[in-house]
Amino acid sequence: MNFTYSQEQQMLQDSLARLVRDHYGFEQREQARESATGFSRSFWTQLGELGMTAVPFTEAYGGMAGGGVENMLVMTELGRNLCLEPYLHSVIFAGGLLEQLGSEQQKAELIPEVAAGTLQLAVALDEPGSHYQLHDVQTQAVQHEGAWLLSGRKSVVVGGQSAGLLLVSARTAGASRDEHGIGVFLLDPQAQGVVRHEYATIDGRRACDLILSNAKAIALGEPGQALAALRYQQGRALAAQCAEAVGSMESVCQLTLDYLKTRQQFGQVLGKFQALQHRMVDLRIELDQATSMTILAASMADQPDSDERTRSLAAAKFIVSRAARVIADQGIQLHGGIGLTWEYVLSHHAKHLLMVARQFGDDDHHLRTFSRLMQVA
Repeated sequence: MNFTYSQEQQMLQDSLARLVRDHYGFEQREQARESATGFSRSFWTQLGELGMTAVPFTEAYGGMAGGGVENMLVMTELGRNLCLEPYLHSVIFAGGLLEQLGSEQQKAELIPEVAAGTLQLAVALDEPGSHYQLHDVQTQAVQHEGAWLLSGRKSVVVGGQSAGLLLVSARTAGASRDEHGIGVFLLDPQAQGVVRHEYATIDGRRACDLILSNAKAIALGEPGQALAALRYQQGRALAAQCAEAVGSMESVCQLTLDYLKTRQQFGQVLGKFQALQHRMVDLRIELDQATSMTILAASMADQPDSDERTRSLAAAKFIVSRAARVIADQGIQLHGGIGLTWEYVLSHHAKHLLMVARQFGDDDHHLRTFSRLMQVA
């Protein structure tokens, strides 16, 4: 199998790598983290101007018609430098839902803005107690005088504190865990009946919880038939998140290797000790396994929905989550006390990897999914 990137794909990766290297050092990241939005608006604008926010969309809406591999290249570079911008949740996840579910008018109006980086989206799917189950929806959507009114609670809406538009899952019919009767609605976060409780996540990003009380919203596509699209687009987001984690793990491995080459103990550099060399090799094996599974996930992300696609994505998330925890833990162990300090970038990578290992389903969740879909000969 040929894993060589095309010339266009290589140019995409190189362009973003240069942008991040020149404009997104650790100090700039910390300044952005402490800002009101929790990320750099200027860098987000640069992503739009460079065409990065247009990568996954079709050319009809101002996009670059990129697929899973292009998303992988972008997310790997963003993960390598711990970029805080909500690219995954706004462009890939929310943008994918908009493109799959939206009416022609909704897509024509909104996708060009998302592709240009002038509109940030966020996805509000999780609820207290839903535990990774997209069909566990208790938020209600009721029609009243020709409008949809949403009432309920949503948890950990990453990027929701700064989004210009929210995509909210809500139930139009059925009981709280029925797989039918789930719709996605476009919600203005400034609308009456919307309360946002903003907070920082463990890895420095910002999110919010939503409390909705008869908040007026617009249905995205056909109300009540959105679960299949939610699962499909979460699969695309999951594949992109694996790539982000691989970029972060690459940085942890490189930081750890550089440290072992320079830190001296007992009259010689730590890298001379064979036991530490073996541990470094173990980290590299974990990274290579995660990288290969991420390539598989990227190649499957845009395939038609099937058991094989779901199995492959679940397997990738399981391997990447496991590798993320191992590399984060061992990176800190091999650094010693400095690996935990807030002023050192490795500790931020470790926190982000631990969060990635739980978002969109932890390794136990995806192992169960893979096991359920195994085809026994």
